[in-house]
Amino acid sequence: MALFALPTSPDLRRDRPALPGDAAWWAFCAVTALALGAFSSLGPHRVWGTAAALGYTAAAVLAARGRSPRTAGAVAVTGAVLLPLLVLLAVDRAQLEVDVVTRSAGLLLSEGTPYLERPTVPEDFNPYLPGMAAFGIPEAVAGPGPLTDPRLWMGAAFLGAFALALPAGARREAPRWLAACPLVALPLAVGGVDLPVAGLMCLGLARAGQGRAGRAGLALGVAAALKWTAWPAVPVALALLATAGGGDGRRGSRAALRCGLVALLTAAALVLPAALRDPGAFRTHVVDFPLGLTGAVSSAASPLPGHLLATQLPGGRTLALLLLGVSALLLAVSLLVRPPATGAAAAARLALGLLLAIAFMPATRFGYLVHPLVLAAWALARQPPAHPLRIRERVRDLVREPVRRRKQASR
Repeated sequence: MALFALPTSPDLRRDRPALPGDAAWWAFCAVTALALGAFSSLGPHRVWGTAAALGYTAAAVLAARGRSPRTAGAVAVTGAVLLPLLVLLAVDRAQLEVDVVTRSAGLLLSEGTPYLERPTVPEDFNPYLPGMAAFGIPEAVAGPGPLTDPRLWMGAAFLGAFALALPAGARREAPRWLAACPLVALPLAVGGVDLPVAGLMCLGLARAGQGRAGRAGLALGVAAALKWTAWPAVPVALALLATAGGGDGRRGSRAALRCGLVALLTAAALVLPAALRDPGAFRTHVVDFPLGLTGAVSSAASPLPGHLLATQLPGGRTLALLLLGVSALLLAVSLLVRPPATGAAAAARLALGLLLAIAFMPATRFGYLVHPLVLAAWALARQPPAHPLRIRERVRDLVREPVRRRKQASR
């Protein structure tokens, strides 16, 4: 009987990788926020850095004193998200992306397209697909205010999609940790268009892993209508569905085809009306500007390999675009040669592909790394720990099996 001792609570928690939440982690977050607040030239970022550093420091102190991770995490979220968000809403300050989304919503309602016909300066450009304008419609219709601010709707869409992508038992810990992570807390407070895209990608992969092809296609189609970074998620989900037919190739192929059609039709319904309204403006804003092919220079200029090649090396822009294409080709080949068999494997493959794309884009920024971060966090948190009752049942069956066999032998 001693061989079949029940696992303790710590043993059960080991079934799922633990997310960081000790004093050292919160201290690292505090240093990161303080550095951003000290060196950033953007006012909203300085506000966030100051408030977040206080929140992370308080969380580190609480964790060092033995308070529960839940308490420390709640304090971190309060300081890194809620406090700076309230301050920025009160003074009507936000990151440039928020203004772009608001303006694009107004143009969509009045002109039928979210894109200016003749953009001149970087602030005039809208590099997002037409679906992103939906987050600005409340402010465009009801006017500016704390409840119509686009960042609230983008944050709600992200957290809602990410929570729905998780099993019911994992919908508290992972979203709370993710919201407190600096790379996510910053855009939640100052405004970040990448968050709803990342959340919808997780939801699409979750539904694909469950074999729900139509729902997966719907989530991925909406994501693909927001920003180009969601497009690689579609072939990854198709590869996952194609191999999830339980050995039935036809069943998997039908599921992949259904997902692809739903995603295509959803994205087309949300993108084509505005794109066809002014195809030239659509290409200038969505294709040329992000690739650095316009006279105006994008503010997305973090010193990642693609940007360094484009700005420091003759012909470097062409080389960066070539590397970007090669990375996309390698991802496609990997899906054909070794398609992912689980949702977690699909998320890992997609995260790797997006990392390569972010690295080689001529116009890029560190904030885009939120995509692979969210995908990795979802992959870690999607598996709930084993239930104690099920473990007891398995142990009981192991103990009773020899007795049952002896009784059968005696008969």
